[in-house]
Amino acid sequence: MAVKIKLQRLGKIRAPYYRIIVADARTRRDGKAIESIGKYHPKSEPSFIEVDSERAQYWLGVGAQPTEPVQRILEITGDWQKFKGLPGAEGTLKTAEPKPSKEELFNAALAAAGDEPANEATTPKKKSAKKADDEAAKDEA
Repeated sequence: MAVKIKLQRLGKIRAPYYRIIVADARTRRDGKAIESIGKYHPKSEPSFIEVDSERAQYWLGVGAQPTEPVQRILEITGDWQKFKGLPGAEGTLKTAEPKPSKEELFNAALAAAGDEPANEATTPKKKSAKKADDEAAKDEA
């Protein structure tokens, strides 16, 4: 049985993300997979790539052929160089900077506001049209 490592498309229109799967070469793109070995989100900046290196090495070792896009992903993660015995096995994967937690953002906002949470609302409440008309009538009288 010919086995390929390929991308399985998921997501919405114009918002794709992919699973990196091992499947029979004769199956369709989104068909049944033997095993899922990773994820790829091309729309995030930088692209999110997660590959189970141990499983990728196993499947490459038993003869699974990666498609061209998967081979490029494996080159970025360094798994292809490791399999072929080439230099540069550490890969060129860029990682996103961690986002600050909500607690850190809250504490920073408190420090900027003077270390005291405000008791009243920061924006005044809007008066309804009926109440505004009633107050205008009282002022005229």
